[in-house]
Amino acid sequence: MSLAIFDLDNTLLSIDSDHAWGEFLLEQGAVDPVAYRQANDRFMADYEAGTLDMHAFLEVALKPLADNSPEQLAAWHQQFMASKIEPSILPRGEELVARHRTRGDTLLIITATNRFITGPIARRLGIDDLIAVEPEMIDGRYTGRVSGTPSYREGKVERLTAWLADREETLDDAWFYSDSHNDLPLLEKVDHPVAVDPDTTLRDTAEARGWRIISLRD
Repeated sequence: MSLAIFDLDNTLLSIDSDHAWGEFLLEQGAVDPVAYRQANDRFMADYEAGTLDMHAFLEVALKPLADNSPEQLAAWHQQFMASKIEPSILPRGEELVARHRTRGDTLLIITATNRFITGPIARRLGIDDLIAVEPEMIDGRYTGRVSGTPSYREGKVERLTAWLADREETLDDAWFYSDSHNDLPLLEKVDHPVAVDPDTTLRDTAEARGWRIISLRD
């Protein structure tokens, strides 16, 4: 058995779920229609450029979780799953996950998107193990702050290392599938790095290093 690690956004999904959640909140009238949209789009562009200030992003992204009740958030997320996520799940991504499951591999999603958004998505994909940004909760309410190290860039390596230590497992013969150059720190750690519909920087790196490049899109 090996460890099969999957990025989520633009890898198993055809969209970025973090950005899509922001768009969904705008559609619900839950956030400022001008300032929030500008911030959501700016942070997405920064992420794609590899210049994202993760803590500044999380300060904005986690605020709606603190501003709304758990009941309201749960109702919204149910709508979000139906309207945004379900249509964006890539069938070939599900087939890839199924092949690793059939092999008996341990399946893990590791994402820079927070657990509130991604927990239900991982369950929908049938993947029990998830490393995500952890929004802080106190007395059953989100605080708007992050707990621990965000699983972004080198933070993915740090969080995965701690996860492996808890399970007494290693990265021997591990796979990692990602679309983004932001995941290079982790791609460089595994025996089987796979670029999935990669951005330009990751494609160039994968070609230079002889990494496998695949597409999960039609």
